[in-house]
Amino acid sequence: MTNKLIALVTGASSGIGEATAIKLAAAGYSVYGTSRRGAQAGQHPFPMLALDVTNDSSVEAAVAELLRLEGHIDVLVNNAGFGVAPAAAEESSIEQAKAIFDTNFLGIVRMTRAIVPHMRRQGKGRIINIGSILGVVPMPYSALYSASKHAVEGYSEALDHELRTYGIRVSVIEPAYTKTQFEANNIEPDAKLDEYQQVRTHVTKVVNQAMSNADKPSVVAEVVLKAVQALHPKLRYTAGKTAGQLQFLRRFAPAAVLDKGLRKNLQLDT
Repeated sequence: MTNKLIALVTGASSGIGEATAIKLAAAGYSVYGTSRRGAQAGQHPFPMLALDVTNDSSVEAAVAELLRLEGHIDVLVNNAGFGVAPAAAEESSIEQAKAIFDTNFLGIVRMTRAIVPHMRRQGKGRIINIGSILGVVPMPYSALYSASKHAVEGYSEALDHELRTYGIRVSVIEPAYTKTQFEANNIEPDAKLDEYQQVRTHVTKVVNQAMSNADKPSVVAEVVLKAVQALHPKLRYTAGKTAGQLQFLRRFAPAAVLDKGLRKNLQLDT
């Protein structure tokens, strides 16, 4: 077994995952990234393992391979996920809703179940789940994505209490809009309704405007490193100015103020 600190970052072919893997490697960690295509996902300054977080066998095989190579895992960053283009909640089928949760939430559950036994035996470890500020402040026309990230919040908080006894800590990172390929990879709702066409187009325009001022993935990666290295890590870390502002409003502003602000931002009542 090596003395190196080993980190595994899911969904590391681009965006937040890639930036996080690079940041951890620069801080001295031996980093392995994952993507469904593995080594075929292009050139990266860290090795890539093939991993599909929606497939139990794939998860088990990737974790077994990393343990064969390094003997232990010190840090798990659960980053793999996807979103749905702005749409009303009823514009996604049950199948699409299941697909969102299968990746964004159950993917984290699968990775955790595969890695925690090893961390527990070694008596230490860090699990970092990439959530979203929308898991704290849900945005209209993003209901299923917000719900999947709410699930990450609840799971992580309970899990941290359970694992703290064994020397393992869990943290959730809550970014707002981030300039990645994430938005470009959003899937379209599969049950569109004419009743929502106008507002869907409008909300998409608002989101695109917000994306033009979005944070770089490195902003999120910095916060991940902070959480990983903290002697006494917090459960939740916001990433970026917008996420911090929304978290502040959620905690301290009257509910009516936040409600009105969200509706005004999206111009839902015009």
